[in-house]
Amino acid sequence: MNQNKLQVRDFITIGIFTAILWVVQMVIMYLGFLSPFIVAGYAVLIPIVTGIPMMLYYAKIEKFGMITITSVIVAILLFIFGMGLTGAPICIAAGLIADLIAKSGNYKSWKKTFVSYGVFSLWVVASYLPLVLTADSYKQSLLEGGYDASFVDTLFTLVTPKTYPVIIVICFISGMVGAVIGKAVVRKNFEKAGIV
Repeated sequence: MNQNKLQVRDFITIGIFTAILWVVQMVIMYLGFLSPFIVAGYAVLIPIVTGIPMMLYYAKIEKFGMITITSVIVAILLFIFGMGLTGAPICIAAGLIADLIAKSGNYKSWKKTFVSYGVFSLWVVASYLPLVLTADSYKQSLLEGGYDASFVDTLFTLVTPKTYPVIIVICFISGMVGAVIGKAVVRKNFEKAGIV
């Protein structure tokens, strides 16, 4: 049996941790109803908060493809939840590159894991693309969906084509911060997995 091939237990692990990732980020996203500043802050909040379950996930990854599959599932879920397909390429690319980075360290290098999760976290910026690429139509859909005009105006002031590159950088850095916090919380799992 090919030890590098994903097995049933690997897919179970993917399913469990992808579900945890999605549930945690959904809780954060629902907080966005409270303020447009929280929505703009997703790029900081989601990578940091999901850093704990994701570091536990990384401690269990030994084969290429697991992180990539997670990103594909997330891209599908973003589409189902109304974010369209515009962000799918970013989401999937972030997962694939993150997977390759972790693999380059044989999934045992903390430095590679640290950078890998920073890259993986860039899936979050994919959710902002409708605000940047289809601003007018997306703004109208939010207003028709019951959002207050001042809420929408503030959000579209915070997330613009000019601020988007800054959001990407902040998201990457927040991912690495989340990795550090996550590692501290699940240190025993890292030690058991031999990630140094």
